[in-house]
Amino acid sequence: MDGKRILYVTTEMIPYFPETPMSQQSLRIPKAMSDNGADVRIFMPRFGVINERRHQLHEVIRLSGMNLIINDMDQPLIIKVASVPGERLQVYFIDNEEYFKRKAVYSDKDGKLFSDNDERAIFFAKGVLETVKKLNWKPDVVHVLGWMSSMVPAYLKDYYAEDSFFNEAKVVVSLFDNQFDGELSNEISQKLAFDGINGDISNFLKKPDFEAINLSALKYADAAVKGEEFIPESINKYLQTENIPVMEYCPEEGIGEAYNIFYAEELMNENL
Repeated sequence: MDGKRILYVTTEMIPYFPETPMSQQSLRIPKAMSDNGADVRIFMPRFGVINERRHQLHEVIRLSGMNLIINDMDQPLIIKVASVPGERLQVYFIDNEEYFKRKAVYSDKDGKLFSDNDERAIFFAKGVLETVKKLNWKPDVVHVLGWMSSMVPAYLKDYYAEDSFFNEAKVVVSLFDNQFDGELSNEISQKLAFDGINGDISNFLKKPDFEAINLSALKYADAAVKGEEFIPESINKYLQTENIPVMEYCPEEGIGEAYNIFYAEELMNENL
């Protein structure tokens, strides 16, 4: 993967989040691939729980300023960036006061999912892809981690289907057992349809729970990764039924070699 461009889109990442399987791998995998010669970019939401001063986030004026239309409403996009301490990696943060200023991540103090999590996911997906275009950085691989990143594959493969900038990008979805209780808004299909994304994805999202959100991402995936040793059985069955290439869970030791081989052989048709 020397010289290949890999875009990582994640919801959680250390040191900006506590340690979880997702936040650990969101750092370990890009670092390993960067060490292997890949050109890496990382994006995540600028949730309100992230301390900007402590982590030295600053706004990138040349990338900020555009408006994204979400369900027929203009929402301003703000881009911030920070360097990962001790690593040769930068993280781009997607920010918006309406969606990410609140001092919580997925749910309120009573544990109830935010009613606009669907719009937050859509805004995040469009914000990432529009910013990558503005950077004029054309990815070979787009690797998404976490259910709030799950709209990225649909927008990449459907909304931007006629855009030559993304037409050769391969999509990888990392799967985790970080299930949530409840469902996203039942209007999510209509909001996606506003952007011309409809068809089969709406069948998955009739009941937009954790399983459905993951399956809607896998619908557009070229390959998948088990981010934990065990993932929900229903998702396992879908992977088998659809014949999606899967990389089994890989612990920290040997992660660089494992991902280098997986990306090259399953996505680039290259034998190492």
